Amino acid sequence: MSIRHGLLALLERGTMYGYQLRAAFEESTGSTMPVNIGQVYTTLGRLERDGLVRPLPENEAGQRPYEITPAGRAELARWFANPVSRTGRPRDELTIKLALALTTPGVDARAVLRRQRVATERQLQELTGRTCAGHGEADLSWRLVLDAMVFQTEAELRWLDHCETTLEREHPDR
Repeated sequence: MSIRHGLLALLERGTMYGYQLRAAFEESTGSTMPVNIGQVYTTLGRLERDGLVRPLPENEAGQRPYEITPAGRAELARWFANPVSRTGRPRDELTIKLALALTTPGVDARAVLRRQRVATERQLQELTGRTCAGHGEADLSWRLVLDAMVFQTEAELRWLDHCETTLEREHPDR
């Protein structure tokens, strides 16, 4: 999730200061995507610079709430209206690790695959053991985040199966 757009979506609910935004962000994602407070304030600074949020006067506790601007609402609407592009994906460490394991002398690629499988299966067990208590939008949000994590982990297991099968078929001696 884009922290930038996540904060805009949270500010669409109403004014909040940094710690409230951090707590609301983590609540919305079931604490599966933690964000540190420094990242929240850095992002707020950029959003303010870009005219998407504006700070309000400090409250009696010395906290500075922020509100979304009309330009911020337009940016948020654009974000929600457009699909997420998967073309600019960050590098996937596991893919790189397996590719290099196959071409690095002295590395047992099958052992790398086995260790990853054990770790991925353990992660899947942990994810499927999590539950959502209560009802409401925050719980629905959390359930959907959890579902996405489970599906991604299952997809990784299927990909590891494919890697093992391909390696066995093409290099039975490795």
